[in-house]
Amino acid sequence: MPEFTRLNGSSSGVQLDFVEREATPRELMRLSIQLHLSELSLLDTVSVLERYGVERARSTIHNWVQKADLQPTTGKQPNLVALDETVIQLTDQRYWLFAAIDPETNEFLHLKLYSTRTTALTEMFLHELGEKHDVEGAVFLVDSAPWLKAALHHLGFRFQYEKHGNRNAVERFFREIKRRTSQLGNCFRNADPATAETWLQSYAYCWNQLI
Repeated sequence: MPEFTRLNGSSSGVQLDFVEREATPRELMRLSIQLHLSELSLLDTVSVLERYGVERARSTIHNWVQKADLQPTTGKQPNLVALDETVIQLTDQRYWLFAAIDPETNEFLHLKLYSTRTTALTEMFLHELGEKHDVEGAVFLVDSAPWLKAALHHLGFRFQYEKHGNRNAVERFFREIKRRTSQLGNCFRNADPATAETWLQSYAYCWNQLI
């Protein structure tokens, strides 16, 4: 079983408003959600619960994560925003994961899963980012992708090309995402886009708690 050395934060921030009648103690539910998102597979998380004398199916823990619908906090005012996208494979289809990270804090700001990558979708992503955070004065760090530059230019945001440096923050996030999703195997690849996006957003919430 993997060691969960990164789990140094509190699980008290995980809200369980969706729970009506649940035999599992809430603190164990919170712990299970955070363990799964931070490091453990569903099977390993089930094993942790068994140490406490609680037997639950992998699907139960998966449903807890989905219903908790965790979202990173809003209202940030970053000076820099690392903006990029990467491919996520779901079953036999490719989706594009767009992400924005504050490289000065390594904190996730926003992500979205799209079936393709276009200037119009990038603008939609930036609008949503602007609704969550004050990014009017931020400088966006991008690679050479034309759709990113075109969308930022059209919306009047400041941006600059940066291959490494501060933009490495979003690359590190993508590497960790790919590591975790590869561990989840078919359980993740066979997920529908909405389910996958909820898991990714929840993972980003946990990422912010542990940085």
